[in-house]
Amino acid sequence: MSYFDNIRTFARVYELGSMSAAGRDLRVSPAVTSSRISQLEQYLGVRLFQRTTRNLTATEQGKAFYTGACMVLEAVEQAEAQVTNITDQPRGALYVAAPLGIGRRLIAPQVPAFLEKYPDVSVRLRLTDRKVDLTTEGLDLAFFLGQPEDSNLRIKKIADVRRVLCAAPSYIEKFGHPRSGDDIVREKHECLNLRFPGAKEFEWPLMTENGTKRFRVVGRYESDDGDVLVDWALSGNGIALKPVFEVSDYLNSGELVVVAEETPPEPVQMACLFTHRRFQDPKTRLFMEFVIGRISAKIKETPQDA
Repeated sequence: MSYFDNIRTFARVYELGSMSAAGRDLRVSPAVTSSRISQLEQYLGVRLFQRTTRNLTATEQGKAFYTGACMVLEAVEQAEAQVTNITDQPRGALYVAAPLGIGRRLIAPQVPAFLEKYPDVSVRLRLTDRKVDLTTEGLDLAFFLGQPEDSNLRIKKIADVRRVLCAAPSYIEKFGHPRSGDDIVREKHECLNLRFPGAKEFEWPLMTENGTKRFRVVGRYESDDGDVLVDWALSGNGIALKPVFEVSDYLNSGELVVVAEETPPEPVQMACLFTHRRFQDPKTRLFMEFVIGRISAKIKETPQDA
């Protein structure tokens, strides 16, 4: 086993905080992952991780070594990118993150066509509605909705995504059809909320005659999975705030109906987030351009009933 493979494995264990998670990520067994870390520790003469049956924590030596390891890995990646630019044949693993709704409906369907075009690339797609950290999680690219909090990262805007407030006809029949954000608050409608660290969706930004106003909403239903909110809405449990492209089929079929039409939600930015260094890798740039080119029309689709 090469020393470089051991360093790469160490970096993924450090970033993911788990031998098994790093093994899955690198497509090797937990035994191989553990062996590589042991070989590296033996070579360096220090312990890089403190291990218990439940936890794995980097030692001070491990933290220090991670900084140097990242420099080594970045140097190799840059060298590979330069060679790839010359040969015009991108290769290697591409780590991509996206929210669940975007990932399932827009990003994942494009991956097979991209890999068919670039057979030497593999895509590791991670779907989550929580905020991700590109640096610590070793990501090349992240799709997201909203505004990024880290100004040190580069951003490529894709589009302003239209959103709607929607509910099932059964909910409207039972609790009434709110025409505005004021109706939702005053009548104490059940609002389906997306819950994750740092979430701000408990105040819905709705467009009024006097500009955008944030309405503080309440509800007994919360989830960190946006698709769960759609399922709850379809079952008649409340009102959901969703991008149009995620619920367009249900709006067209009548399974969901737009509510609060007088104060529609403020559009939200959809964009890609990446570091300057990652963008130098052609597979990152090519994947981003490939996906954006294929999903732009889908994002702009307008359902008949919205």
